[in-house]
Amino acid sequence: MRTVAVLALHDVVPFDLAMPVDTFGRTFLPGGGNAYDVRVCSEAGAGSEVDTGFYGVRAPWGLEGLSTADTIIVPGRNDATIPLAEPVAEALREALDAGTRIASVCAGAFVLAQAGVLDGLRATTHWLGTAILARQYPEISVDPNVLYVDNGQVLTSAGAAAGLDMCLHMIRNDHGSAVAAGAARTMVMPLERAGGQAQFIVHEPPTPDGATLEPLLRWLEENMTRELSLEDIAVRAAMSARTLNRRFREQTGTTPLQWLHRARLRRAQYLLETTAHPVERIAAEVGFGSTTTFRDRFKRLVGTSPHAYRRAFRGGGEAALAGKAEIAD
Repeated sequence: MRTVAVLALHDVVPFDLAMPVDTFGRTFLPGGGNAYDVRVCSEAGAGSEVDTGFYGVRAPWGLEGLSTADTIIVPGRNDATIPLAEPVAEALREALDAGTRIASVCAGAFVLAQAGVLDGLRATTHWLGTAILARQYPEISVDPNVLYVDNGQVLTSAGAAAGLDMCLHMIRNDHGSAVAAGAARTMVMPLERAGGQAQFIVHEPPTPDGATLEPLLRWLEENMTRELSLEDIAVRAAMSARTLNRRFREQTGTTPLQWLHRARLRRAQYLLETTAHPVERIAAEVGFGSTTTFRDRFKRLVGTSPHAYRRAFRGGGEAALAGKAEIAD
């Protein structure tokens, strides 16, 4: 069982704190056992109360709980400009040096930046704070458009809900897609969302029919093995190709064909992890007429070959693909 320590700093955002605790705490292995031991750690010591700005939370662990954890999650604080206490920064740096996986939720990236954990790395945070993070920490390459960034050992996520995408990504790396899919179903969350944070940076009010693509998305998933063109999809949606592209951009952050390709590749990832089917059969089952095309698209979007992905992830393999590109990127 892996240990996840969630760092509860004073002024912590309640959702940012509760989300990883609930997500990892409700993840189960195929035999029914808990996949993770989750502990909440406070900078003030075991049993101390942490002020969230709305209510108090009593943390059973102090900073010593970070030293033996496999993963440390750092939630954001309501005021991201609060100076970071040196004992916290030191504990995070020691964990980094020890090889512990460290991840931030939303404005938690500012905590990691203050501790020096993000120096020289690509990172993200809530879109309202990306410009501030980039200005205050020029040594960090800030990407405002993605849901999360995985550098291998260090991960950062965008707005609070994107932290859930990141947590499911980590669960998938740890235990494979079947376990991650179970966690996603428990959270009533898709295992992987297409598009990035940019889709949420919208200043115009949403159209009244903002959910109109949902039936079309279901139809695309059910018919992904068919050879579908943009015109075919537009006919199904009863709108012009131009209008369809615009609606997709507004609601998913990508185009219809890109969304379809990514849905096919998500299905291919699942089959690679859970079956012994040859790559050629999987390519056909997910709707690629050419195995060569499938291999090329898979490597371009996932960051590795189908065979390498299977070796790393089949059966919940321990090896994670460090720096693996996110399809959501």
